[in-house]
Amino acid sequence: MTILQTMQYFFILGTNSTLSIAELSAVFDLDKKTKDVMIAENSLILKTDARINIDQLIKKLGGTVKIGKIEAKVLKGNREKIFENIKIILRSYKRKFKFGISYYGRTKFNIKPLAMEVKKFFKKQKISCRWVTSRQKTLSSVVIKQNKLIKEGIEIVLIEDNNKELFIGQTFAVQPFKELSYRDYGRPCRDATSGMLPPKLAQIMINLSGAKTKDIILDPFCGSGTILTEAMLMGFQNLIGSDISIKAIEDTKENIEWIRKNYGLRIMNYKLYNKNAIEISKFIERNSVDKIITEPYLGPQRGNFDVIKTKKECRKASLSGLEALYSKSLAEFKKILKPNGRVVMVWPLFRVKNKKIRYISLNVRHPFQDLNGFKIINLIPDKLRQDKIIQLTKRNTIIYGRPAQKIWREIVILSS
Repeated sequence: MTILQTMQYFFILGTNSTLSIAELSAVFDLDKKTKDVMIAENSLILKTDARINIDQLIKKLGGTVKIGKIEAKVLKGNREKIFENIKIILRSYKRKFKFGISYYGRTKFNIKPLAMEVKKFFKKQKISCRWVTSRQKTLSSVVIKQNKLIKEGIEIVLIEDNNKELFIGQTFAVQPFKELSYRDYGRPCRDATSGMLPPKLAQIMINLSGAKTKDIILDPFCGSGTILTEAMLMGFQNLIGSDISIKAIEDTKENIEWIRKNYGLRIMNYKLYNKNAIEISKFIERNSVDKIITEPYLGPQRGNFDVIKTKKECRKASLSGLEALYSKSLAEFKKILKPNGRVVMVWPLFRVKNKKIRYISLNVRHPFQDLNGFKIINLIPDKLRQDKIIQLTKRNTIIYGRPAQKIWREIVILSS
């Protein structure tokens, strides 16, 4: 008889918490596990009998900063109990080591006395330990990596829940920020004109699609191939890329070859087409594609949007042409997508400045009308949507961007 051991894992969320939770919801099918999941401060906690390969998973989750295991839960005010549980986590250390403590909570909590207690306890046992600190109340992935806290030390994580209790856990993996940066800025071809999708956002979009390893995945606006190359690294085996620009296709080929050499990929089953997305059903078989994941042309990246004051001006500058492009593309997607297929795509959101900063999005009523038979879906379970951390648009989409950007991204998930 197999005895199942229930584990609690914590996932520290990225800057866009809603997008991070949507990604985790897709990966773990959380809509069916609402009793075993909760949102705590900047984190998601999952109870499961299934063993999670943390080292593999962190490389595939674009929206998760840290992954670890929960070891205990105690009242926040019970310092003695908190320290006792930290000692239990640290009991395996018999020689010199480094440790860090990160606190995720809305209320104040001084971690210094705990750290001093740890040092005092191990000093009595003639074991030297160094406390790794940061200006922030949490240690970043950079600090953890630089101090080798995963392999040669330990990070204790304290997460406050809504009942003023603390989850006490240990971090086992942090986001590979160096690799992500290398794939973003180190690849041979980057083109600001066709857009520069960050690799971690490409990972998130792939995960949001719910694609399986052998599914046929299409990016009909492949640009320099970020979605395709990230999908290859994630183990997907049947990929198609297409773009109206011959330069984009050549850039994609070069970036794929660069990925192949740098990451030792041997099996890469992909096809590339220099075609227009609004005619894609002419060269891709109908009802043959499982998932479409793409960032289309978002409009002029360097336009002077500060002078745009009305929605009419914005539509005249960019939106009308983009809406026509997206509408025609969706009609084509409908033809080639399998029944119950899914589209994950980016729609542009224009940041304009009048008396205050506001955002103008594509109009789904015209010319999108009924979205050519697609419907927008929300992957976040109903139970989690009530949390203050969740921020969705009125049409159940997620906004992604940085304050300085003129064009933000609206992440849209469509089901056929």
